[in-house]
Amino acid sequence: MAQPPPARSVFGSLVLIAVVIGCGAAAFAYTAGWFSPQRLTPTKLVAAFTPPNDKPPLGHRRNHAKGICFTGVFEANGAGSALSHAQVFSRGQYPALGRFNLATADPNAGDATVRVRGMGLQISTPGGQEWRSAMITAPFFAVSTPRAFYELLLASASKDPNAMKIFAAAHPEIAAFGAWAKTAPWTGSYAEERYNSLNSFVFTDSSGADHTVRWSLLPAAQPVPVSPDDLAKRGPNFLEHEITERVRGAPQRWTMVVTVANPDDPTADPSKAWPEGRRTVEVGTLVVQQIEPERDGPCRDINFDPTVLPSGIRTSDDPFPAARSAAYAKSYDLRTAEIQYYPRTVPDAKP
Repeated sequence: MAQPPPARSVFGSLVLIAVVIGCGAAAFAYTAGWFSPQRLTPTKLVAAFTPPNDKPPLGHRRNHAKGICFTGVFEANGAGSALSHAQVFSRGQYPALGRFNLATADPNAGDATVRVRGMGLQISTPGGQEWRSAMITAPFFAVSTPRAFYELLLASASKDPNAMKIFAAAHPEIAAFGAWAKTAPWTGSYAEERYNSLNSFVFTDSSGADHTVRWSLLPAAQPVPVSPDDLAKRGPNFLEHEITERVRGAPQRWTMVVTVANPDDPTADPSKAWPEGRRTVEVGTLVVQQIEPERDGPCRDINFDPTVLPSGIRTSDDPFPAARSAAYAKSYDLRTAEIQYYPRTVPDAKP
């Protein structure tokens, strides 16, 4: 008789930056798979995104709640086939669908108040396989374990003035993220951002050899630093307006760069960046061709589950993708059950 799989560590994907620099919620994480009262569950973690005494954003994603859809293509250059036999890396064009978003649980947050931005991406191949990914602009995650992330959410919502000091003392890895949040430049466009997978995955090539990797999307557009104060003057939804106009003028491009881990690199801890000098392979270009509002767009009902992977790619010893998968599913169930609360475009009245 088959044995049940072991309980997995929980967690997810983005971060609550307000607790570090006091400028709005930013989170890139969810949790998964614990099945005892003493353990974290997707329900607990998803609920923790909403501070006590507040109401959750009914009908919306519980995190990364504000976003806008895009469609386009992924142009594979064939170089990725040296790392993975996945069809998506064979030279050619493949349909891409995605979502630019802000790492916040508030769908009405001002764009200048959220430090971390994100991209959800789905690439499809002719055989019906899909590669889904959820990436953020931070170069590494705020904390190293699922339990630490849950404690971060609780500390950030606590009325105890010492809660964050106590948390930071227990989890010193957050200092690096705090330093990035305070010093990294802001931009005025989703098109000028670099998006990073943070989590590790395993690519298997045609010979059966495995390669543990992370990937990033590097923008063709030149990043232009803008101060948060100047961004605030552009209005609460400037990012959506800007990317709509920019793509209307010309498609926007990102180069996908895959970084291959050395044998001793940490692959299960996204708070640790890999050292410079690792092997990198440019595997193709994401071309964003059209922007659509989320309320009626193709990304609205997509769950950007990072464990939806084509043959030739699988999860690694990094527990976060599985954790995010379970929590994304919980969030999806909640928002689809609340669909009547989600704003939709009202059709024009007939004369």
